[in-house]
Amino acid sequence: MSKEVKNPTKEKIILGIDPGTNVMGYGLIKTEGKKYELLQYGVIHLKKYGTHELKLKKIFERISGIIEEFLPDSVALEAPFYGVNVQSMLKLGRAQGVAMAAALAREIPITEYSPKKVKQSVTGNGNASKEQVAAMLQTLFDLKELPKMLDATDALAVALCHHFHEGRVQTRGRSKGWKSFIEDNPDRVKK
Repeated sequence: MSKEVKNPTKEKIILGIDPGTNVMGYGLIKTEGKKYELLQYGVIHLKKYGTHELKLKKIFERISGIIEEFLPDSVALEAPFYGVNVQSMLKLGRAQGVAMAAALAREIPITEYSPKKVKQSVTGNGNASKEQVAAMLQTLFDLKELPKMLDATDALAVALCHHFHEGRVQTRGRSKGWKSFIEDNPDRVKK
């Protein structure tokens, strides 16, 4: 009786999204094991649409179209940071929600990452500027030139962050240490 060996390094496509109400960035990467490659990245221009409702409709349509074309295995979004302007935060949250709805309509898993986590994952510095993130992505993906809109590279960074963190247990707050880890994960410890 032979056992079927499963390929642990299945090819996956990750869609990264940097939500916005005037410009929304997106980036798609294909991964296999630790390897990754750029598929596409760009922005969705929304400023030209007169009402917030119309912008939300366009976000849903464009993200749905990208999903239909590339069939991503997962979607990673940059979580909005807390700003001073409540109205801006509300609009940004709606834009993020509509992008999430496009993925959920196709039962694609969604993960959110804080801007600091994304920057830390890509550059090693959670306080890196958008330009520093873009420069690191230019090196990692061997890009000839960067787009004028850094929302595209921000979205690409979110996708890459998800690849780097995929499969890891996401925790909040401080680590409780090895003793707690061993108690919580006895099946992962060799004796």
